[in-house]
Amino acid sequence: MHEEPSRRRDFLGLAAIWSSALAMGAAIAGMLRLPKPAVLPGPLRVFKLGDPAQFAVGSVTKLEAANLLLFRDEKGFHAISSVCTHLGCIVAHNEGEGFACPCHGSRYNEDGAVIAGPAPTGLPWLEISLSPDGQLEVNAESQVNRGTIFRA
Repeated sequence: MHEEPSRRRDFLGLAAIWSSALAMGAAIAGMLRLPKPAVLPGPLRVFKLGDPAQFAVGSVTKLEAANLLLFRDEKGFHAISSVCTHLGCIVAHNEGEGFACPCHGSRYNEDGAVIAGPAPTGLPWLEISLSPDGQLEVNAESQVNRGTIFRA
């Protein structure tokens, strides 16, 4: 009967050593991972929209895949993101009234500036350019100053 406590102590001692070794191994593996990026870069969010002539003056084109709206007036083009700056909901555009977030009630004017609600900043205006093949492109990752017009 004297051997049983000895076996139990041996087992508990070995379990403690293996648990410590396993914890150290996990800690070292975590430290070796630190220099590597945890998030890989996503795809470039540049959207080709088509020939500038296909957009009528005074038109508003909603691009759901890109979460943006393309506006054309007599001065030129501008694109506004339709992603609410509060929590990322997709805002609705009402002609003449501006934008409204259905989730938490943020409201924006026609230029995307905040007029009510919890949104901290206005909707970003996005960079528009002309691709080498003559199509309009919107870079959804590059913001421009509010009021920036692209003339095609």
